[in-house]
Amino acid sequence: MKSTKTGLIFGVSAYVLWGLFPLYWPLLEPAGALEIVGHRAVWSLVFCVIALTITKAIKPALATMRRPKVFVKLLAATLLVSINWVVYIWATNNGHVVEASLGYYINPIIMIAIGIILLKEKMRKLQWASVSIAALGVLVLTIDYGRLPWVALALALSWGTYGFIKKQLGLGALEGLGIETAIAAPFYLAYLAWIGSQGNGHFGAGPGLTLLLIGSGVVTAIPLLLFNGAGNRLPYTVIGLLQFITPTLQFSIGVWVRHEAMPTARWAGFLIIWAALVVLATDLIRSSRAVDNSVA
Repeated sequence: MKSTKTGLIFGVSAYVLWGLFPLYWPLLEPAGALEIVGHRAVWSLVFCVIALTITKAIKPALATMRRPKVFVKLLAATLLVSINWVVYIWATNNGHVVEASLGYYINPIIMIAIGIILLKEKMRKLQWASVSIAALGVLVLTIDYGRLPWVALALALSWGTYGFIKKQLGLGALEGLGIETAIAAPFYLAYLAWIGSQGNGHFGAGPGLTLLLIGSGVVTAIPLLLFNGAGNRLPYTVIGLLQFITPTLQFSIGVWVRHEAMPTARWAGFLIIWAALVVLATDLIRSSRAVDNSVA
């Protein structure tokens, strides 16, 4: 019971921190999205190396990187998470927080689609209903935006595929982040050095901005550590329901803090998406109970 309560605290804290990211990234302007991601990766790596050294997990992480087949998957995961980070930070700093939240709302549905396409999994009736309702919601939002909600789709597809690869690898959150940032670090360090030499970098431009850029690594790593702690203590069903905290906070920030436009058609689209998620959550709870009963 105590372990579950601790896990719940860790899980809620992780998803709340992720949901508050749209308040942090604008503080790093006038740095652009790629520069912010560069600092995020480099300083996350520094944090991870320290944490892995303290926990004596640095050698297993290095050993993992030396396995060719695993390294190829890690390289793909690194590319996908980099795309996700760049798109998300660009969206956050350019008035698309609401659309970004849509990406994380539909991510569980994208994961179902990946399971069907790549793993040949069979969908339950409620899952079919959820995917169908969500597709209708995306159609309504496409008509409203006058274009495909490409920010949301890019975030959902990149994060969903990233999650699929990470699940195959079975790495811990800290170990995974450390390896991914280690792979990406040479590119980002070269990019940061180049823009610095051109006079376009913002590191060192002022103590406040410099500290915030360094802090981007810490704010990336801490929720992952909390999530890792929650994952070890909570049932999958609870984790699956907690994940909706993040896009809900993002959506709230977009609408009520950043005052992004929400015409009636956009509200309708989101209501349809939320209905799809209620159906999906119902299926998640039912399937969890069925497993519990079969075990009992």
